[in-house]
Amino acid sequence: MNARLRLTAALSGGILALALAGCSSPEPASVSTTTAAEAVTIDDAWVKTAESGMSAAFGEIENTGDADITVVSATSAASPMLELHETVENESGEMVMREKTGGFTIAAGEILELTPGGNHIMLMGLEAPVVAGDEVAFTLTFDDGSTFEFTAPAKDYSGANENYVGDGEMDMDMGGEGE
Repeated sequence: MNARLRLTAALSGGILALALAGCSSPEPASVSTTTAAEAVTIDDAWVKTAESGMSAAFGEIENTGDADITVVSATSAASPMLELHETVENESGEMVMREKTGGFTIAAGEILELTPGGNHIMLMGLEAPVVAGDEVAFTLTFDDGSTFEFTAPAKDYSGANENYVGDGEMDMDMGGEGE
């Protein structure tokens, strides 16, 4: 009987341990509570001067977080219409600008460079001339709904003649009066 009592106690203890293990909650998955906007820094931001029409904003957007982020849109009081643009080679070998479908995704720990002739924020239908020395305010919106505000000084720039692809194709001269 002594062996039988030990076997019953051992089985009862095992069943109790399994039951308690089933009631415990698993370790929660590691979830980042940082918004995309909290993981962003912007360096060397600037805007090309323009009398009217179109201009563009440039700089470096760094994702200091541990998850990829996506910039889905930008706004500014300087222009009623802003688009995130990429520059790609078309079928005839010309470099053309077009809206970046889905926005700019920036991998964790990486930097997105916005440059003349490359990715940039396009300002269309300027409300007023953008003059060297002006401070232009922007708001970036991310795919998680968070926003990041920054200002960029306007400066003269010549170079990066590109084609703009929109509703119709038209030339976009990113050139200007000396840098």
